[in-house]
Amino acid sequence: MSVAVFLELVEIKAKTASVLPFLIGLCYSWYRYGSIHIGYVAIYFIAMFIFNMAVDILDNYNDYHHATEGHDYKEKTNIIGRENLSLRLVFWLMTSMIVISALLGIGLATVVGWPLLWMGLYCYLVGIFYSSGPRPLSSLPLGEFFSGSTMGVMISFICVYLNTFETFHWNFSEIFSIFIIALPNTMWIANLMLANNLCDKEEDEKNERYTLVHYLGRKNSIRLFVGMNVVAFLGIILSVIMGLAPMTVLLTFLAGPFILKQIRRFKQKQVKTETFICAVRILAVGSVMQVITYLIGILI
Repeated sequence: MSVAVFLELVEIKAKTASVLPFLIGLCYSWYRYGSIHIGYVAIYFIAMFIFNMAVDILDNYNDYHHATEGHDYKEKTNIIGRENLSLRLVFWLMTSMIVISALLGIGLATVVGWPLLWMGLYCYLVGIFYSSGPRPLSSLPLGEFFSGSTMGVMISFICVYLNTFETFHWNFSEIFSIFIIALPNTMWIANLMLANNLCDKEEDEKNERYTLVHYLGRKNSIRLFVGMNVVAFLGIILSVIMGLAPMTVLLTFLAGPFILKQIRRFKQKQVKTETFICAVRILAVGSVMQVITYLIGILI
């Protein structure tokens, strides 16, 4: 397996969805608590990144197995069939990565406390059952919720906990504060799933995959897509008002015109090969701006 094929198998281009919430967690830890445990968060980042790659391999693996025989997807679209990869190799690569990341997480939990184990277990269960089982989460109307809450909230939450475990207070105020700081990423990541389901609505229904789009309909789903972008920016405003982020984070609104342009383009048509990229760009530009403006506020 070449490096290029491996990177496509693990969908390396989609890793901004996990890296940026991690960076937000770091920024918040330093700004709010003045505490960063470099060693612990480095181990966590490695474990998180490896598991994220394993989940994407699992998605491709399950999609290959579930594809209908004679369908072009299996032979021409899915990376496993297109590159004629050994299913045994793919399975053991995926399993090894899950085990390695789990051992790193368990090791960290023995040092910083068992709350990390329970939070990690939740993430692992969502990651594995996202595309596995008779009714994968991705085929249900809950996909947007689980993808947004797990990658948007939990990645940041775990990062903050690792940096503050000696003094972290498990109360509503602390947890709600992390939720607010993670709200933009949560909305934008959930919108990735929603945009994907909008593009695949007819195909999903033919394959008996009844996602949120099936129940809401195309028009209401597009409204939800727009609404979650609005909520993302409301989260940025709230983070400043509540003192959870520096004033400079409001500069994220400079990305507003670009994001608005992407929203309008996606509203016009929902085609996987043409406009799904709009949701990806919104996440990338919005989240990067939030991180950069947060760092600027910390440094000055």
